[in-house]
Amino acid sequence: MKYSEDIRSISYLKSNAAEIIRSINKSNKTIIITQNGEAKAIIQDIATYEQLQESLALLKLLAQSNASIRQGKIKPVEQAFSDLAKKIKRHSPK
Repeated sequence: MKYSEDIRSISYLKSNAAEIIRSINKSNKTIIITQNGEAKAIIQDIATYEQLQESLALLKLLAQSNASIRQGKIKPVEQAFSDLAKKIKRHSPK
């Protein structure tokens, strides 16, 4: 992705907001908005944003899993399923 092609000033955003929204929804690109020559914000379509959030959530789960493994907080899969079955049985209506 070439960010250098998708940089717009805040004044451009103000006068072309509808066009920018149509463009990002069509192309799934992220646009960088500058103010006084400095990057200050980004605009992206909702689908790209949601995909990014899901990816970050998965990375967080992987990091937490790796931390648990390093700390020795692991058990064999058979034991994990057995413990889960016992927990379900205890909490199910009789």
